[in-house]
Amino acid sequence: MEGTHYNLVIYGGNPAGLACAVRTAREGLTVLLVNHTPHIGGLPANGMGLWDTLYEGWRSPIYNEMRQAIFDHYRNTYGKDSPQYAACLPGKTGHSNGKYEARVFEQLSEKMIQAESNITLIKSHYPTDIEQADRLITAITFTEMNRDASFRATGDIFVDTSYEGDLLPLANVAFRVGRESKDEFNEPHAGRIFMRFTKALPESEQHMADIVASLNLRQFGGAMETIMPDSTGEGDGVVQAMNFRTALSSDPNNQVKPEPPEDYDPARIKTLLQSLEVNRPDRGQDGGQFPNNKSDWNRPQLIEGATDYVHGDWPTRQRILKDFWNIVIGILYFFQNDPDAPENMREAFAQWGLAKDEFPDNNHMPWEIYVREARRLEGRYMLTEHDVRLAEGIDRAPIHSDTIAICEWYTDVHACHPERVKDSRDEGKVMLHKQTVPGQIPYRSLLANELDNFLVPVCLSASHLGQSAIRLEPTWMQIAESAGYAAVQAIKNKQTPADIDIDQLQQTLAEQNSMLTFFNDIDLNDDYAHNAAIQWAGTKGFFDTYDARPQDKLDQHTAHRWINGFVQLCGEKLDTKTLAHLTRGEACQILYYSYFQQQ
Repeated sequence: MEGTHYNLVIYGGNPAGLACAVRTAREGLTVLLVNHTPHIGGLPANGMGLWDTLYEGWRSPIYNEMRQAIFDHYRNTYGKDSPQYAACLPGKTGHSNGKYEARVFEQLSEKMIQAESNITLIKSHYPTDIEQADRLITAITFTEMNRDASFRATGDIFVDTSYEGDLLPLANVAFRVGRESKDEFNEPHAGRIFMRFTKALPESEQHMADIVASLNLRQFGGAMETIMPDSTGEGDGVVQAMNFRTALSSDPNNQVKPEPPEDYDPARIKTLLQSLEVNRPDRGQDGGQFPNNKSDWNRPQLIEGATDYVHGDWPTRQRILKDFWNIVIGILYFFQNDPDAPENMREAFAQWGLAKDEFPDNNHMPWEIYVREARRLEGRYMLTEHDVRLAEGIDRAPIHSDTIAICEWYTDVHACHPERVKDSRDEGKVMLHKQTVPGQIPYRSLLANELDNFLVPVCLSASHLGQSAIRLEPTWMQIAESAGYAAVQAIKNKQTPADIDIDQLQQTLAEQNSMLTFFNDIDLNDDYAHNAAIQWAGTKGFFDTYDARPQDKLDQHTAHRWINGFVQLCGEKLDTKTLAHLTRGEACQILYYSYFQQQ
């Protein structure tokens, strides 16, 4: 540890940090992975018991591996006909691409890390100082949580995968906290906004809604419209709500009934419930049916204290977490015991208690809160709401030639203020189920302008709205694994991550079956011979819809367009006859090989 030089120093032991560390270690790099709590796994190991993704298929290697490991765990532990295995599998509807218990996710995370001899894992430490020279980070000092002990780590490349983006201020790079105004990037839903659910979208949005409905993604009902003139679009420094994903159990043998917390005041709880959104545990994500009779209670939400958490030091954050946990426990206790609680809520909460086998060393309180948004890098490309909406002239989102991952979640922002007008939701709440399309994540959004050996896959360069469609664990895992491949390439070629050849990186990612372009009719798990070529072609503008149609014969018009596009791409002209009588997939393969032969 102290005195050891690492190829890669990663701060943040969540799934993104795990993906980056494991990928780089498997490729031969030495890795230091540091986490601020005594437990790794991030939110999935702290109560969030499902994968939030609309896409069901193959995405990227480490994500796919972890997802399969969860399925294997429940099948091997309980049997293929067990209720536990059935509960872990993806549901037919809803948010879930598979469910799991927090303790299981942590166990599998530990197993994955321990299998890699190139990884050194340090827990319960956070960064307190960064040293720099000549546009490079050279060392980070990490301090032990709640103690004065510290150590200094040197490395070639440094990666911030923390939810809070805690390396950003220490590294003196530009970053943002809070919301942009509507005017800054001309984002339709930026800034101060009140929205309500509606059955009819405006005509200008209907074409996008039709495309969303046609995609091979999980579909959600409901659309939202903006309430004017109350929605002024003004920016501010406020982030969206946070909350614990409290692990509850309905098994009487595996639950701890909450006791009234310190300073419990039922009158205060009643007042809080007037502004806090609280759902029933049995009506959580997909009805709360998790393995071993558990639920991840996704409420109540911390709205006004969320921004203080982002800016706070760790003693301040710990105080905020403890105060909010007392509110969570107070609400649970109130609904289970207070005669003033509505009867239907008393009945719903009566069967639930804190899961006894989750977080036993922290009095069953999760070690981390759900940080949906914190600091955001202001880097070499700023992702905005426009990157997950239809681009002008094509029926897909804007195409980025340096894309390294995809996002497919809808623009999803939780409340920023506990304020409503008319029939609106809380101020700042934006859920664009029908107005968001799959986007591409450019490599530039991971790079700070001020440094060349620093990668930020989680708190990457994005607006408040742009980040809201990215902030899911599967997406972060893919971005971070791609960052790992970039680090490997940089070390191998004796470069910084900012200097690498993006074509070489994309070729590696495509051939490793990491999705660079979402297509409605491509599953990378099918082992189709032309998958890598099609993925690459999707980053260079050869497709203007979400349908690749790889088995269709290439028509003459498309052949001419693709040949002209190839000339613009690399200055080399191919004979149109080269693509004659080929399928679209075969044509992509010709273009792919021809392109890399020119490089």
